[in-house]
Order: sequence, then structure tokens, then C-alpha cells
Amino acid sequence: MPFAPADLTEDHFLGGRLRLLQPRAGYRAATDPVLLAAAVAARAGQSVLDLGCGAGTAALCLGARVPGLTLAGLELQADYADLARENGRRNGISLNVFEGDVAAPPAALRALDFDHVIANPPYYDPASPAAADPGRDTALREATPVAAWVDAGLRRLRPGGDFTVIQRIERLPALLAALGGRGSAAVLPLCPRAGRAATRVILRIRKGGRAQFRLLAPLVIHAGPAHDGDRDSFAPEVAAILREGAALERFAPG
Repeated sequence: MPFAPADLTEDHFLGGRLRLLQPRAGYRAATDPVLLAAAVAARAGQSVLDLGCGAGTAALCLGARVPGLTLAGLELQADYADLARENGRRNGISLNVFEGDVAAPPAALRALDFDHVIANPPYYDPASPAAADPGRDTALREATPVAAWVDAGLRRLRPGGDFTVIQRIERLPALLAALGGRGSAAVLPLCPRAGRAATRVILRIRKGGRAQFRLLAPLVIHAGPAHDGDRDSFAPEVAAILREGAALERFAPG
């Protein structure tokens, strides 16, 4: 069932460059899809697929930073797919959204390939407590294993293309195991503060790549040793990404 207007909020991303509709009670994008989009080294004229695109946040952040991309999304939940299409229209960014499961994409999507694929798969395992809102629960609690996301991403990539995914640090072994020698990998740990353990990672896989595995220096999200009142206190590099749409230029070619 489509969202009613009263069930939606309009939220600003990239310092107001993007204005996106999101459900009040469902899955709401925070920093992760913005960081994911910033990590994609896309160029005008290339094509990008966002697996599990939700309301379109990651794809549209990337489209705002790099004009001239051909953007597509795959989304399981029809109401979120509709939101992604509407958000594309509202921001003047073309986004072709397919509806279907990552594990069994529609035939029209299987006929296509892309220069880049991105994904922000559900973070929590199937045994985790269910969220009160069904849409939020579907977005956050795993139903399809991360290995299926990696397989789907690599299948939709052209040779030499990049699959970029953001995920909890605990899922990194499963992501790397799913690669199965089909490409090269680089990992960027995301640490909440300096001196803290990484809680998330951005993984970039190059299809068919033969470079050695690379573990990059971590990206520290917040400045200072502890939370400082009501301020977000983002580190300067992260603030530039979130507020100005800057690229996350940690992944060297290879």
C-alpha cells in the first residue's frame, strides 16, 4: 500500500541539495547510504545499480554528486520503490526502479549490466528481534544471506566494474568468502571515534580484478574522544561528505 502524505517527512541530505521523502515510522536513511554513495568512483556516462535501494538515498546522493549517470535501483517493497521514483522526480534525477528480490531479480534487470553496483544490505540476522514497523523490519533484518547480495552484484557488473557495499564489521568474513576468487577486494573500516574499534566497513570488489587484498586506514566518523552534547561532531572529511556531497577518495585504483 502506498504511503499516505501524513506518513512521510521531507528530509534534507547533502546540505539541502537533496530533499527526500521518507516514512515517519519505517526505514529511514542516516549516514550509511550517503557514505556508500561517496565511495563510488563513478564518472559521467557510466551506469550504476543500487541493490535494495529503499527510498533511493544512496543512488540519488551519487546522482547529485556525479551528473550524467544512468541510475537504476532494485527494491523488494513496492511502497519504497514508489518513494524512490518520486524522490528522483522531485530532485530532477532520473532513477529507474525495478521491483523484486535481490535473490531473484526481474528478467528485465537480468538483461542489463552496469559499471557500478552498490548495496546497503540488511544489518541484522534473521533471529534478531523484529521491528514494530514491517517496512523497517524488512529493510534491517536479513532474509537473503549476504552471499546472495555479493553474487547478485557481481552478476550485474561488467568485467572490471566495481561492487561497493557497506555493512557491519561482523559480516566482513561472509562478504569476503562470497567473493570466491571472482575479483579483488579493498576494505575501508569505519570507526566511530579515534581509538575505537571499527563497527562498519565499506568493501569494494573489482570484478575480475587480480590485485592483492587491501585493508585501508580507517575512516574516523566523529571528532573528539566522546559524544559532545547535541552536536554531531563529525570529523572534517565526513562532514564534507554528508553536508557538501564530497567524494570519499580512499580507494586507489586496482
